[in-house]
Amino acid sequence: MKLSNKIIISILALGLIGLVSFQIKKNDRYFEIIKNLDVFTTLYKELNTYYVDEINPTDIMETGIEAMLESLDPYTNFIPEDRIEDYRIMSTGQYAGIGTTMGKIENRHVVMMIFEGSPAETSGLKIGDELLEINSNPIEDYSIDEINKLLKGQIGTTVDLEIKRKGIKKPLKFTVSRESINIESVPYYGLIAEDIAYIRLTEFSSGAGSSVRSALVELKGKGAKKVILDLRGNPGGLLNESIEVSNVFIPKGLEVVSTKGKIEEWNKTYTANKNPVDVNIPLAVLISNNSASASEIVAGVMQDYDRGILVGQRSFGKGLVQATRPLSYNSQLKITTAKYYIPSGRCIQAIDYSHRNEDGSIGKIPDSLKSEFKTQAGRVVYDGGGVSPDYDVVNKGYAPITIQLMKKGFIFDFATEYYYEHEDMKPDPKVFSISDELYSEFTNWVSVKDYSYTTATEETIKELRETADSDKYFDFLEKEISALEKEIQEHKKEDLKVFQAEIKKALKEEIISRYHKRQGMIESSFENDEEVDEAIKLLNDKDSYRNLLQAAK
Repeated sequence: MKLSNKIIISILALGLIGLVSFQIKKNDRYFEIIKNLDVFTTLYKELNTYYVDEINPTDIMETGIEAMLESLDPYTNFIPEDRIEDYRIMSTGQYAGIGTTMGKIENRHVVMMIFEGSPAETSGLKIGDELLEINSNPIEDYSIDEINKLLKGQIGTTVDLEIKRKGIKKPLKFTVSRESINIESVPYYGLIAEDIAYIRLTEFSSGAGSSVRSALVELKGKGAKKVILDLRGNPGGLLNESIEVSNVFIPKGLEVVSTKGKIEEWNKTYTANKNPVDVNIPLAVLISNNSASASEIVAGVMQDYDRGILVGQRSFGKGLVQATRPLSYNSQLKITTAKYYIPSGRCIQAIDYSHRNEDGSIGKIPDSLKSEFKTQAGRVVYDGGGVSPDYDVVNKGYAPITIQLMKKGFIFDFATEYYYEHEDMKPDPKVFSISDELYSEFTNWVSVKDYSYTTATEETIKELRETADSDKYFDFLEKEISALEKEIQEHKKEDLKVFQAEIKKALKEEIISRYHKRQGMIESSFENDEEVDEAIKLLNDKDSYRNLLQAAK
């Protein structure tokens, strides 16, 4: 036999062995699936037959499914039939209801926000109204989710509400029609400086791209020569809308994002397919720790093409693609099928999505776990988790006292009282401010309330006390620890004065919301918005803007 024939036969033999091996492995996998499904069903049968208490089949099955999915990433979820509507609202931004955002303050169910032009607004409901009954059913023991389900329904149907309003002793009754509610993805846009456009994009629901496009066209017509796109806190949404928003600023035909997963046929590269509005207008994109998914695609695309500067904090780090798969009995599985890759080739998914800081941000990622990529201009960028800003602005957040005043509803309630005492006033969000006199009125009002709180420093000292006690050092340190605790308590007495600037900011936004809803809140926030201020400075400084977009020499 010739050597060439032997080689051919050997290759065929190896191929056959490989095929048989693959088939065995495949059969082993199917056997494992069948075996474990059989174990699961027999286990459930034994539980149902012999367990001491009655078992709710739906509850125990959902618990089992959710525990199984919990071992995967946080975005693969089971959606039972009764939660399908909530998922549809989240993905489309549309639902049939009355147009309110409900919240719980202590034991009260309160209207926190009313959407402009909604049935709730036209019926006369107001922010601050306490909901007592829905269709003659008392709702004091209901959860917010249960209340929201009762408020939603078929278009054209009505819902009867009984509410308690500040300053009116007798409950008020309303009959409100349910209509299709479209949650605006761009709740505010306008000129915030002489020639700087500001566009706030809060979610990537259906129509987000066209809303950004039309907003920019309108603002350019009013003289805008620079633009701020605010994506802070935007959790993302529809993939196609991230492409549409990116396409507003980059040329037709450029790659926006690609997806890669297990099913190769599903892998796809998405490009901008429309003519842009403006590919040269100076652009600043604001991002934060909670800017996720579609927000990160847009921010990353602008960075990778050196199209604009990113200002703020590193984004959330969600680069996973979800698809929904139909299951039995109208339920669905939202399953992660791929990862996003932006034009530089980097993936924005956090390396470790299971361990995050309390605010949702990613902790420091070791350099050894990062890979280096380059933007179109040669700037060095990294993967490993989210998109890093070109210009960092530290978000200090609110002080513990401000958080507690908001959590307890005291800032909310004071704003409601102020509104009913000045109902005919129409304050301009741009110029309205909390005077020292009004702030003094607030501090007197809140002085009789219980807003006690524990700071992180106090928690640390408590841990020190416990550690010192277990280490037998407490007797030596007791005086110092007690002195520290006393000093902190003395300082806390001054917190209303020390942190008055941020408390005033929260009060101002809450009061303005009573008159101008969401748009007013956003507009009133510009006065003390460090990220917006820095973006304006950078856009107005041509050299600084240009330098941020150039590769280091």
